[in-house]
Amino acid sequence: MQRVWRRGPPRNLGHNPGFNEIRNFFDFRSVRIGGWVTAEEQAIRAEEFFIALLDLQEILGLPNFALSLRGELSLHYGTGGRPGVCAHYQPSARTLALAKKAGIGSLAHEWAHALDHYLAKTSFEEDVGACFATTAWLADFTHKVHPLNDALDRLYTTLYLSKDKQSPSDYVTRSVVLDKQAGSLYWSLPEELFARAFEAWISRAEIKNSLLINPKDIVRDTKGLYPLEGEAVVIDKAFEDYFGLLGYALSR
Repeated sequence: MQRVWRRGPPRNLGHNPGFNEIRNFFDFRSVRIGGWVTAEEQAIRAEEFFIALLDLQEILGLPNFALSLRGELSLHYGTGGRPGVCAHYQPSARTLALAKKAGIGSLAHEWAHALDHYLAKTSFEEDVGACFATTAWLADFTHKVHPLNDALDRLYTTLYLSKDKQSPSDYVTRSVVLDKQAGSLYWSLPEELFARAFEAWISRAEIKNSLLINPKDIVRDTKGLYPLEGEAVVIDKAFEDYFGLLGYALSR
């Protein structure tokens, strides 16, 4: 079993928490564990998940209930999922799922998808249907007037548009080229661009946790799948501004 490594403050959980404790503490709608996950692995993974979620909570500066998106998100581990996919977010079920053998390093990326989907329901004047907030924004749906949405606008603008706002950003353009080379549509999807940028931002936090992200994916990126150094400076600042405002709003 692949073990998780981390660098960060000690987390005194007081006992050996199970997945039920994770569900209760963060208020996940449900937590489901696959039948092939042994009791020993459950015990190890539950503690690792708990610590990783606490690490993510500290990095983002959010209250614990925000990690479950106010109780709307479900968490699955080792339940099967899609062949060849180490982790995925299922919008129709609002479920974040990590594979038993290959899900390590994917939690932050998939949580970003869950947040993106949640914001589509809460941030716009119109009903945007089942799409992600990033897709709705690019389709010119109208954000509700709110300081948080102003910060989200700035984040999206930084991610997707050039400095003059007249063309796609270099980050988007590189991803479009990579999709054309592969004959697919994946890297340039708005939700994937958002999740990769979020993942890269988390990788630069002082707290390190390999359940959240795999830093090797970012360090070894030679194709520009993640924001480049100059791009990351402004994108990271936009993430920090948004989550700073969100944390303040949720703690009042």
